[in-house]
Amino acid sequence: MSLTEGSTLGPYEILGPIGAGGMGEVYRARDQRLSRDVAIKVLPRSFLGEPDRLLRFEQEARAAGQLNHPNILVVYDIGTHEGAPYVVEELLEGETLRQKMSGAALPARKAIDYAGQIAQGLAAAHQKGIVHRDLKPENLFVTHDGRLKILDFGLAKLTVPAGARPSATPMTEAPTQMETGAGVVMGTVGYMSPEQVRGQTADHRSDIFSFGCVLYEMVSGRRAFQRDSSVETMNAILKEDPPEVSQTRQDLPPGLERVVQHCLEKSPDERFQSARDLAFQIDALSSPSAAIAGSGRFAAAPQAWKTRPLVAAAALLLVLAAGVLVGRVTIRTPAPPDFSQITFRQGAISSGRFTPDGETVVYGAAWDGTPTEIFTARPGAPESRSLGLPSADVLSVSSSGELAILLDAHYTLGFQRGGTLARAPLAGGVPRPVLENVQDADWTPDGSALAVVREVDGRYRLEYPVGKVLYETSLWMSSARFSRDGRRIAFIDHPLLGDNRGRVAVVDLAGKMKVLTEPFNSAEGLAWSKDGSEIWFSAGKAGNRLSVFAVDLAGHERTVIDVPASLSLFDVGANGRVLLGRNSWRRGIAGLAPGEGAERDLSWLDWSRPGAISEDGRRMLFDEQGQGGGPAYSVYLRGTDGSPAVKLGDGYSLALSPDDRFAATVPVDPADRITFVPTGTGEARTVMFPGLSINFARWHPDGRRLLMAAAEAGHLNRLYVIDQERGAPKPITGEEPGIQGAVSPDGTRVAVASQSGPGRIVPIEGGEARPLPGVVAGDFILGWTDDARGLFVIRPKGLPARIERVDLATGQRTLWKEVLPVDRAGLVDVGYFYLSADGRSYVYSYRRNLSTLYVGTGLR
Repeated sequence: MSLTEGSTLGPYEILGPIGAGGMGEVYRARDQRLSRDVAIKVLPRSFLGEPDRLLRFEQEARAAGQLNHPNILVVYDIGTHEGAPYVVEELLEGETLRQKMSGAALPARKAIDYAGQIAQGLAAAHQKGIVHRDLKPENLFVTHDGRLKILDFGLAKLTVPAGARPSATPMTEAPTQMETGAGVVMGTVGYMSPEQVRGQTADHRSDIFSFGCVLYEMVSGRRAFQRDSSVETMNAILKEDPPEVSQTRQDLPPGLERVVQHCLEKSPDERFQSARDLAFQIDALSSPSAAIAGSGRFAAAPQAWKTRPLVAAAALLLVLAAGVLVGRVTIRTPAPPDFSQITFRQGAISSGRFTPDGETVVYGAAWDGTPTEIFTARPGAPESRSLGLPSADVLSVSSSGELAILLDAHYTLGFQRGGTLARAPLAGGVPRPVLENVQDADWTPDGSALAVVREVDGRYRLEYPVGKVLYETSLWMSSARFSRDGRRIAFIDHPLLGDNRGRVAVVDLAGKMKVLTEPFNSAEGLAWSKDGSEIWFSAGKAGNRLSVFAVDLAGHERTVIDVPASLSLFDVGANGRVLLGRNSWRRGIAGLAPGEGAERDLSWLDWSRPGAISEDGRRMLFDEQGQGGGPAYSVYLRGTDGSPAVKLGDGYSLALSPDDRFAATVPVDPADRITFVPTGTGEARTVMFPGLSINFARWHPDGRRLLMAAAEAGHLNRLYVIDQERGAPKPITGEEPGIQGAVSPDGTRVAVASQSGPGRIVPIEGGEARPLPGVVAGDFILGWTDDARGLFVIRPKGLPARIERVDLATGQRTLWKEVLPVDRAGLVDVGYFYLSADGRSYVYSYRRNLSTLYVGTGLR
């Protein structure tokens, strides 16, 4: 090995060698900036004169660097050392699948588990247009905790999937695609697809054939195609089928052999057409009921049906003849759905459930600008009755009629809400508090206990029973609902804090989680269908216009109802009735320009969210996240005097430079880079932060550095100081939930606050932090006063929003301003408040929803 212990590659200190192979030397190293161990793969200088080897090395980094999935090795960084390229990767502890098998078959349960993880990883790669082309046990790694990772994308084929835009890569210069012209054979003998053996173009279905070879080997203990020579092996791949696994094993689920056979079809058109479909089928094998039902899923290959047409035709003629004889051959057109309006007042409806009889509706609403209350209503009766529980929202109704409610219900960030879980009788009465910091809860079908979603130390947990974690995320989740048999909990998994983008997932009571849909641009509201075979949910593919969809446990998705209005699904009753809200959502911006005495509405499209205000208060940076902004969102610059907005680019708005010349933006996904966009003439420039997800940024007064809040995957945010020219993130705090801060006017200190503890002052250049009197957990720091003797803080809870001035010497808090738009009808919250340097001008965001509740019948 050419690197010794203690030597450095940029910020990485070498701890020792791990191994070496045909594609380079691998070392264990320490990332001094983030205090984590990593693996570094270095291409020896002796290989630099071999273009093919260099191209494979760069392509492996380029392919894996585009992927972010738990079943694919993570690439953090790239660089060069003494002219030789290196790649910084996730450090794995465990063994390869080849070592795991040791020449023997795996237990059926373990093989199915590994197969499902491989298929999920392949699905993620194929979605990005990346075909692996060298899938084999040596390139599959099993960690000590049972997580399987796909390695070595050196032979990967990079394409752009249909309808996708080419994404930026972390390479400073994208290497030329590794060409594989006609007749060029690439891959590993024994795991190649027939098209690879022939030197033909290999698409994602080639990976599915290789997957079939690996799965065959896991369950049989022998290779699917292995002969005495490479030529004979390749000939077997083209012309022969491997022996049936059932000849030697009797303990396999009924459908597993058909999955293997379907993967190993010689023609790509006869295999599974996507890794996603393959993953669904494998997952179904792990469920006993699904395995039995799945025995007919691929009951016969297409050619087997060729022997049955006469029998099928005869049977059909007999059925038709019988129908004609009894005079009952009819075609019934289902009746269209019918909707009964439940509410008639003006305001925002936040929740709704059916009572056990399916006739009465319990819902939470804020009518005519008043706080949220819980009401009951029945179809056909225009009046609703209040339960006398102000500032409360309904979460669930038990089979015995007991309510689970949220007291002091409020939004903590964007669409994330919080409060105290309590139990209350449906007939009315004093609620009994149960648990704090709860977002969602749902009764078990028998009404004996509750599953909860709550925030603990900045992480969201789905717990059942309370205290037992079934699923945990550093992001957030919503709409947890028990299945009708009580065996599973469905929920919406959200990939961005405060944003309602989301995907439907389900977890069983042992904690096994499965994602059922791709992420939607907006997703909120979920319930199980009448018979429990599907999960119904409201979501939108673009903007905030939501429709109702259904998905089964195999991931088959369909549309239930799509109308030119936004619908929120609240509940599906046991009698098939559906509780829906029709919404008119809008996020707007209000602000006070310099020299003006009254606020002005500065909204632009349908979902305007401010991201910064210039130091002189004359311009604001904002983004559009709704229908008008598009799926990638749009960033705009607008004068606070109401002059027209100018679009700068895509993504979220982060910050404006002190000289007002540049706007910092971050893409929706992946949020691992900041783009500095000129507000006038000039070219945009992007700085990458591999392995980090950026949530917040403010410019340093020197105009060169920024204060940034970002998190590694699975971790909480911490604050960094970054240089906009070089990136170079320097952490100045540890991990904390909801951490944020503001740089002092002289640029030497950062006032820091979070959700978990008191505020403090942190020196930017290092040194001991000191307490920040008067700033408590849950405060959001808006900025320093212009004399640097105080801070402006806001607590995002309740209406009106209170902005207070904190004296740094005494900690005394005094009210500076209460923020509340004049029109309170349908007002949900205010937030995202930004102050000019002198504190005399500002902008803020408000959310409004005017909604109506309906009960629908006849929806299928």
